[in-house]
Amino acid sequence: MSIGIIIASHGEFAAGIHQSGSMIFGEQEKVQVVTFMPSEGPDDLHAKFISAIDAFDADDEILVLADLWSGSPFNQASRVAGENPDRKLAIITGLNLPMLIQAYTERMINATAGVDQVAANIIKESKDGIKALPEELNPIEVAAAPVKAARPQGAIPEGTVVGDGKLKINLARIDTRLLHGQVATNWTPASKADRIIVASDAVAKDDLRKNLIKQAAPGGINANVVPISKLVEAAKDPRFGNTHALILFETVQDALRAIEGGVEIKELNVGSMAHSTGKTMVNNVLSMDKEDVATFEKLRDMGVKFDVRKVPNDSNKDLFALIKKANVK
Repeated sequence: MSIGIIIASHGEFAAGIHQSGSMIFGEQEKVQVVTFMPSEGPDDLHAKFISAIDAFDADDEILVLADLWSGSPFNQASRVAGENPDRKLAIITGLNLPMLIQAYTERMINATAGVDQVAANIIKESKDGIKALPEELNPIEVAAAPVKAARPQGAIPEGTVVGDGKLKINLARIDTRLLHGQVATNWTPASKADRIIVASDAVAKDDLRKNLIKQAAPGGINANVVPISKLVEAAKDPRFGNTHALILFETVQDALRAIEGGVEIKELNVGSMAHSTGKTMVNNVLSMDKEDVATFEKLRDMGVKFDVRKVPNDSNKDLFALIKKANVK
């Protein structure tokens, strides 16, 4: 038994840092690189992780060094870990060069160490590798004050009106990948939401995906996964009057069902629709078929506006101009 290392990132960062590690530490055995490219979807990334793991021996423990907590590489590594409970796998995010060098060092100096022990040592050393010059730029560490136990709170009685009794939908987004790095680090703060709601019948039935989504939520933000019918109920429940939500739909059809059910969404952010057989690429992140186009047309006729942006800094595109140019069939 030994430890196989997977370096994973958005774009070619993982390949670059692997090369840098080789320049400093020499070529290493049992190291795989997984890159998530702009044209790829979650299933492509999942397949890359499976292929990387298959390159190791069956009894090897696995250490994944990923770039971003809640990002797609982290999410898919977590998914693979959940699908293989008998395989020892640890994931560390915040990928940097000191982290990779320490991983190589730990594996070299103690060939019998388990991945849990190695991961604990790596986290300490990689944090210590972040320093500034001049030295006065380095923050002075202050001991954290003891945290008081939160007072237990019971459920709000049904029928209670909180605030104005209306759920605030700060952003409603269509994204095949649902909660991932761009949503956690860009859209959540931009929307000023205090709760993320993933509305999907399919995901609500999948305990593994539900757990991955909950752990991918940014700090201080609760994430819930509910079927469409529950979102409709929540939108009409006066107990959610002080909730500012970011709603994530996996498909445009799910968004239509929610709106037809009474969820007041005046604008949909169209962020990502993964390519699959029979669909046409409308731009580099949106893939549609005739059913999707018909659904967007129905939403348009209902008065819904569309904000076609992958990230907040992008300029808004004209959805139907893109569809027309792509000649979706």
